[in-house]
Amino acid sequence: MSCGLRDIFRYDSFACRVNFAYNRFIRNNRGDDAGLTQAVIEQSFHLADNEQAQRISGQRDSFLRVIEDQLGVEIIPRGLALVIKGDASSVQRAHKVLANLSDIPRELREQDVYYAAHLVQSGEKTTLREINAEIVVTTANGKQIRPKTAGQRRYIKEIYRNDVVFGIGPAGTGKTYLAMAAAIAALKRKEVNRLILTRPAVEAGEHLGFLPGDLQDKVDPYLRPLYDALFDILGVEVYQRYREKGVIEVAPLAYMRGRTLDDSFIILDEAQNTTMAQMKMFLTRLGFGSKAVVTGDITQVDLPRGKFSGLIKIQKVLNNVNGVGFSYLTGSDVVRHPLVQRIIEAFEAHGEGSGSSERDH
Repeated sequence: MSCGLRDIFRYDSFACRVNFAYNRFIRNNRGDDAGLTQAVIEQSFHLADNEQAQRISGQRDSFLRVIEDQLGVEIIPRGLALVIKGDASSVQRAHKVLANLSDIPRELREQDVYYAAHLVQSGEKTTLREINAEIVVTTANGKQIRPKTAGQRRYIKEIYRNDVVFGIGPAGTGKTYLAMAAAIAALKRKEVNRLILTRPAVEAGEHLGFLPGDLQDKVDPYLRPLYDALFDILGVEVYQRYREKGVIEVAPLAYMRGRTLDDSFIILDEAQNTTMAQMKMFLTRLGFGSKAVVTGDITQVDLPRGKFSGLIKIQKVLNNVNGVGFSYLTGSDVVRHPLVQRIIEAFEAHGEGSGSSERDH
């Protein structure tokens, strides 16, 4: 609409008056921090070849859409260049994300793209390539297990450095799986002779006595996640051979009482459901040449009311003990569906956790 100065005083030109007032507001605030718009700039990110272009863009440019959504930019493929449009700071961040991704020689996953964006937004100086550099173990089908986040990388380093490590964090951060990978790698390198995996058999709403079968049949469902990880890394045949020879033992925590475990890699999973007495009992099983990793999520305590989580209390007890390490994983280390990370962050923002864990603090 074209409005002259004389038109704005006419009774029937309300639209002109609104337009005039809006334009005057924009002129008065142009260049001010409170302005309504920021200058849109363009910057090109150049790709080495078509293979790299396909790897970074993803199927039907799905990876580019993720970067656009996360950083508020527009990315337009033009031959072997990606044109990034947006405000200066967002364009700069998007350029860093693309540079981070282009440095990865393997095929990318959607989780890599989300995490590369997170690294840039959080100001983390570690690159995705540095995080992915170390291979923890290679699975039976040739898959290389590596840390996928900065938190996971720190966790693995703590396992290598200390004889006892506590991995504490929410579901989906890879606490148990990475501990299992490190344990199997140590077994393959002959650093240990046995791998012992254990969990407390907490009756989370059910009663063991009502489950069918003998005692082993009753506790097996509680140990199923450990079996799944073993099958994935070793393969079923190798696992069964190790199990028959006693190289691998999977058992409830109660079976650890009275034993001394030498030359073993021991993993206590779901440790938030141990009492302080059980935690002490487990930690004092450690013999010569052994290493222990204790994992758990202190927001998911299933102990009965009045029972206090040993995993929560042990942080104060062993905080300054030489040879003991603590590694804390967060929602940004979640390697499941991106929605899982947002759900965890939403719970944390509302202070929602286990009633038991809240009582234990």
